Amino acid sequence: MKDTNTVSVVNIEADKQPLDFSLVLASSVHDMKNSLGMLLNTLEQVIADNPAQNEEQAQRFACLQYESSRINVELVQLLSIYRMQNDRMPIHIEEHYVIDVLEEQLARNHMLFETRSIDVAIDCDEDLKGYFDAELVGGVVHNILVNCARYSREKLSIVASCSSGGLSIAICDDGGGYPPSMLAAPTATNAGVSFSSGSTNLGLFFAFEVAALHCINGICGRIELANGGPLGGGVFTIYLP
Repeated sequence: MKDTNTVSVVNIEADKQPLDFSLVLASSVHDMKNSLGMLLNTLEQVIADNPAQNEEQAQRFACLQYESSRINVELVQLLSIYRMQNDRMPIHIEEHYVIDVLEEQLARNHMLFETRSIDVAIDCDEDLKGYFDAELVGGVVHNILVNCARYSREKLSIVASCSSGGLSIAICDDGGGYPPSMLAAPTATNAGVSFSSGSTNLGLFFAFEVAALHCINGICGRIELANGGPLGGGVFTIYLP
């Protein structure tokens, strides 16, 4: 007969596995990214169905668009960097028409630029091709466009060209330019955090990592920051061999 008074004791401490917080964080970021993506789509539809009635309302819409897009970008970058550092990021370097990638990112941010009254021009030969990961490079362009939407006054320019050194994509704005502390950021990826501006340099670190993943014959991609350019503001350039 079975003894109904027998008590089974489980040693919880012995069976407990150490918590991998980075994995938990990555999983949480993934869920937040998906939820925020749905909110962004809903926000765009609301703005499209209910156009701003005055300048004050337009500014509020623009702020909502920018801040939600910025958060979404940073979540995607965090997840991507986690995957890169853990060798879980698939890289698909194939031949692409550059104009297709640029126009896709421009269309993706159309509502953001419209609400902020920013005119964006693309200078790229329709037949220009390059070998790169379209998702990753597109993500870099998207991030820079979102940031430029905040600091540009009226205009943005995307210039793509090819030379003996490879493909270059430059994003130029008519804002106040990059501060001196950021001009060295492509090589100083441990520049730290600015609590006053809210900058974590995450976008530049992501761009730096993406560029470095593209290598041919020992030559790897790179990024560059400068001031001046055709619009007199900041210029971000990614070079891919």
